[in-house]
Amino acid sequence: MLASWIFIHRLKQRNTKGPKTWPFLGASIEQLTNYDRMHDWLVEYLAKSRTVVVPMPFTTYTYIADPANVEHVLKTNFSNYPKGEVYHSYMEVLLGDGIFNVDGELWRKQRKTASFEFASKNLRDFSTVVFREYSLKLCAILSQAAHNNQKVDMQELLMRMTLDSICKVGFGVEIGTLAPDLPDNQFAKAFDTANMIVTLRFIDPLWRVKKFFNIGSEAVLDQSIKTIDDFTYSVIRKRKAEIDEAMGNNKDEKIKHDILSRFIELSKDPESNMTDKSLRDVVLNFVIAGRDTTATTLAWAIYMIMTHDCVAEKLYLELKKLEEDRAKEEVVTLNKYHREHQESFNQRAAQFAGLLNYDSLGKLYYLHAVITETLRLYPAVPQDPKGISEDDVLPDGTKIKAGGMVTYVPYSMGRMEYNWGADAASFKPERWLKDGIFQNISPFKFTAFQAGPRICLGKDSAYLQMKMALAILCRFYEFKLVPGHTVKYRMMTILSMADGLKLTASVRPDV
Repeated sequence: MLASWIFIHRLKQRNTKGPKTWPFLGASIEQLTNYDRMHDWLVEYLAKSRTVVVPMPFTTYTYIADPANVEHVLKTNFSNYPKGEVYHSYMEVLLGDGIFNVDGELWRKQRKTASFEFASKNLRDFSTVVFREYSLKLCAILSQAAHNNQKVDMQELLMRMTLDSICKVGFGVEIGTLAPDLPDNQFAKAFDTANMIVTLRFIDPLWRVKKFFNIGSEAVLDQSIKTIDDFTYSVIRKRKAEIDEAMGNNKDEKIKHDILSRFIELSKDPESNMTDKSLRDVVLNFVIAGRDTTATTLAWAIYMIMTHDCVAEKLYLELKKLEEDRAKEEVVTLNKYHREHQESFNQRAAQFAGLLNYDSLGKLYYLHAVITETLRLYPAVPQDPKGISEDDVLPDGTKIKAGGMVTYVPYSMGRMEYNWGADAASFKPERWLKDGIFQNISPFKFTAFQAGPRICLGKDSAYLQMKMALAILCRFYEFKLVPGHTVKYRMMTILSMADGLKLTASVRPDV
């Protein structure tokens, strides 16, 4: 009987467009087999069908890549697609009740506070200074590596830069991971490990068993979370102490404009119900937003630039033009200034960086297009699952059941010819420009920053940091991939490179 049932089940599925499924196991066998290449595995199915249903042992995933379906989920019927209990249970150990892991009133409160902060000109100006400072620190490290002909892991350096930056901008503390000696950072390692393990939970039906007995990956996760919490609570204690000291010395002094300070201020209201655990969740949610996403996007952007010579040249010419135009405004040319003052390389880089502010970076349209095209093909968040509160029908007619999950897939969406045309797989920044000016499109088609009520609050800040870093690096350096180094993604919530980005940097001859 069992054999007959399995045979009939398989026979019924022959003509379906999704992966092979089995009784009790669903599609978990095929998913696990393709786990290390899951994003490309989904590309293959979504290229044939804009919606793919993947049954699993305890839930059913519906993957979507059509902008109309995405708009329905992220905007039109937004309330029906929360993060949901399933997603929350998987991610709670890492993200707790932070903004990226909650729904309802808790989410609205945090978003309102964060929205206020991101809209602040004070934060934007402070961020510009911090992003410039750390980009120059990275530039100096690359200068030393170039001088000594050393190989570097650019992704690791970028992770250090963005971690230092988000801790300074977000929490008002200096942690110094981008110091010249590149000190070991246990928090960063533990955060990456935890990120990978919670991602594995989505297709590992035994993770709750392993958690109960504290064995295998869940035991490693438990240790990683302890390391993460030690760091996070120390940041909170330090920031609280600084605020108390500042208020004690000068009661009229305003609390700093960093994000954590705003939430600490909010936590002093008894009605806010915010504890140190709440602040911990705030910190970790903004770390994953401000560190991992930005660093990985920069790594993929540099990889795209170094493997597309014409893109590298166009970008360099745009940066040179900015420099020359500003030099004309100041009458004396920068090259003449160099000869007269015999500047060091670091001084030279600092002078160029001084030309970069919110307004001047906003006029670098090709640079903006390079970053956006990178995000189209290598979105920082390659998949984003949502819960399903009630039965629904998507615009394409697909019926979905309450209790399951629907996932829009930015990685697949950027590669679909039905979204972008025959050249969808090509890296082509020009597709974003019209008469040399950058053109925005629907966020339901370009979903790297999500869309609808949950659209990313830090989008402008992320672009600001990425443009600052790339402008300085691509003005002064040429990059080459280390021979034999393979670039591929690693399966985690963020699309990072599995083995880093090993390269050599050389200073451009005109510097």
